Amino acid sequence: MSKSLSAAIAQAKCPKCREGNMFPVSTFSYRKLTVIHSRCAVCGADLIPEPGFYDGAMYISYAFSVALMVTSLVAINVLVENPELWMYMSSIIGLTAVLMPAMLRYSKTLYQYGVGKLKYRGF
Repeated sequence: MSKSLSAAIAQAKCPKCREGNMFPVSTFSYRKLTVIHSRCAVCGADLIPEPGFYDGAMYISYAFSVALMVTSLVAINVLVENPELWMYMSSIIGLTAVLMPAMLRYSKTLYQYGVGKLKYRGF
């Protein structure tokens, strides 16, 4: 039984077979943040089609960072009556430090699914 598109993206699976892992480490691992398997272990698809392919994923990562910052600023303004600068700074730095591995992983995953030439071929 094959995975749905949303489940495959959420689990960072190969876009071609939706079974093999794109990354060698778990989602919230700080080790090997930028490492992607060169080939899918299940179907052999080339996950790094050319040098610098994932450089475009920085735009998605930037959008994630902006969304995180806007959300945290709005939440602080709603929850705290007179927020101080340190509240904004500490929340943004803390949330970015915690969510950075996930934001990097999903920006590359979404980029591969959106721009990559691999099309789904269920077995």
